[in-house]
Amino acid sequence: MELKQKLEILADGAKYDASCSSSGSNRKNERGIGSAEACGICHSFSSDGRCISLLKILMTNCCIFDCKYCINRRSNNIVRAIFTPEEICEITINFYKRNYIEGLFLSSGIIKSPDYTMERLIETVYLLRNKYHFNGYIHCKAIPGASELLLKKLGNLVDRISANIELPSINSLALLAPDKDLSKINNIMKVVKENKSNSFAPAGQSTQMIIGASTETDLNILGRSESLYKNFNLKRVFYSAYIPVNDDKLLPSIKMPPLVREHRLYQADWLLRFYNYKVNDLLDINNPNFNVLLDPKADWALRHLEEYPKEINKASYYDLLKVPGIGPTSAKKIISSRKYFTIEFEDLKKMNVSLKKAKYFILCNGKYFIDSKNFKKDFITNSLLLENKETKASTLTQLKLFE
Repeated sequence: MELKQKLEILADGAKYDASCSSSGSNRKNERGIGSAEACGICHSFSSDGRCISLLKILMTNCCIFDCKYCINRRSNNIVRAIFTPEEICEITINFYKRNYIEGLFLSSGIIKSPDYTMERLIETVYLLRNKYHFNGYIHCKAIPGASELLLKKLGNLVDRISANIELPSINSLALLAPDKDLSKINNIMKVVKENKSNSFAPAGQSTQMIIGASTETDLNILGRSESLYKNFNLKRVFYSAYIPVNDDKLLPSIKMPPLVREHRLYQADWLLRFYNYKVNDLLDINNPNFNVLLDPKADWALRHLEEYPKEINKASYYDLLKVPGIGPTSAKKIISSRKYFTIEFEDLKKMNVSLKKAKYFILCNGKYFIDSKNFKKDFITNSLLLENKETKASTLTQLKLFE
């Protein structure tokens, strides 16, 4: 099989993995080509939101596992291919020299055994680093079940390691991915956490969960993410809307991937990491799923309207962060500016603070942006829905990737 044909097959097979971020590394270029420092990584994204700055390929789409949702499962009758380590190196270096890419995202199906697959991945990265002197960003998938010794070898060569848990619960894994063992995935995360340093996986680790293939609620999914951040210091949890590529009675029958739900989970994940929210602040047993019509922060504010409106000139930093539309940068601007003058709505506009959502939840010098009689849940909800670009269409339908 020609190299070009292999590339077409194995690049296509890797497209379902969303966890290919390229930030956080500071690997310096002391010799050779490429750099993984901040200025050496290009953050560009395709129309469906996936990073395209990295060459994203599988070493092979052959796999001994039979995960129900995966296009590369062993029971599927598809064209199979496998790269040699030298072929991956050749493609990566040629693409880099042509300025197509800034780094490499390398994953693989599992062939023969986890250790055998991991050894071939390590051989590939070792050649890139030591024969081709490539110092650019490399993100590699660790293979669950491979030995700890091999995992440590890989961590000393790459910038980021990831191990996808794929499904949020043990029950879902047992049903849809019976060959996978959650304890082996957790062990990878534990080893990376314990060994992380400037030379071992300096950009940390990440994972991915498929959204909509199993029955878990948003509360279950986000609770799992919160646990992963707390226990393993993950850099990111990625959420990938389930795309139906296989026919199986155990899989849901859907026409469109749940992209809006995926989007809401990303927004909520951001609140967990940067806005001091907890999962139980956002969801509970009575509200286990996010409102697809409103972002999680606005939805929370509407369910806790007794805490609003917040006075811009007196609210603490964390209280300002709870105002829909106000982020860390705007909150810092407000706190800094109010030392010198009393802030009015016009001042917020001059500071480029977005008032599209915020105006419904704040006071400026004791004043509401319109008549305070309109500070009611129904009025604010309807106003937000009318201004929400995601629901401006007269019909509330699933978002589409392409026209």
